[in-house]
Amino acid sequence: MALSAIWGASFALIKVAVDAGVPPVWVACWRCVLGATALWTILALRREPAPRDLAVWGHSAVAAVLLNAVPFALFSYGESRVGSVLAGVVNAATPLFTLLFTVAAVPGERRPGPRGLAGLALGFAGVLTVLGVWHGFGSGEAGGGLACLAATCCYGAGFAYLRRHLSTRPYTATALSATQIVCGAAESAVVAPLAAGLPCWPGAGPAAALLVLGAVGTGVAYVINLDLVRTAGTAVAAAVTYVTPLWSTALGALLLGESVGWNALLGGAAVIAAVALTRPPAAPVQRRWARRRARRVVG
Repeated sequence: MALSAIWGASFALIKVAVDAGVPPVWVACWRCVLGATALWTILALRREPAPRDLAVWGHSAVAAVLLNAVPFALFSYGESRVGSVLAGVVNAATPLFTLLFTVAAVPGERRPGPRGLAGLALGFAGVLTVLGVWHGFGSGEAGGGLACLAATCCYGAGFAYLRRHLSTRPYTATALSATQIVCGAAESAVVAPLAAGLPCWPGAGPAAALLVLGAVGTGVAYVINLDLVRTAGTAVAAAVTYVTPLWSTALGALLLGESVGWNALLGGAAVIAAVALTRPPAAPVQRRWARRRARRVVG
């Protein structure tokens, strides 16, 4: 719940920053810089070794383009034209894009069966409903929605790239994440001044939003996710996908006063149902282990 709240709140924090006039590329840059600072601090406190393999750094630089520098800027650009509610709902389609890219790019990956294909079809129908395709794509709002969709597509490609090139490396997930985010910070720091000039002080509120977005949403959240996978398993960690859009919708509506249209609710429900369809059911042993683990935590 904590992790889903952090990632769900990220969309409201992005909205606060872009509404204050922070250019999208600078939102992405500060997010990476502050996230990298948090992750490398955690790495130092845990005394975990940082990767020295040049191949790891090279693959991390590619992953940072797909998972950080480009999608962070796209989401920020999108939210300069649409609300954080819509952006959060579109982001829920990330597992669907991940499945498509993983099947296409990772050798030996199991192809989706009829259930998975039905989930993919339902998911993309849900995304089109969220975007309101019947209004056309000529307006600025539609362009913002498409930018958010492109960012989600980047996430899918990035996760597939991670699985193929970095998931088996002999380093902790914290070390690999720190390497990836610092590469994203370097990439964004090169592009941001060229695209939007030098940064300026946006005010205390937007600066605080950027600080939380970077240090917590892009730094601490990575560590929480790693601990969740290790202690509760990937099936429980994947449940974050279902809850994150609920947080982003609630925070956008309650704190930012954004309206929630029927198409966002209906399309979001379709996307979440689609993600459930595309996930393989947990094995009986895994389910028993998860229940025992939950009882120990509650006790």
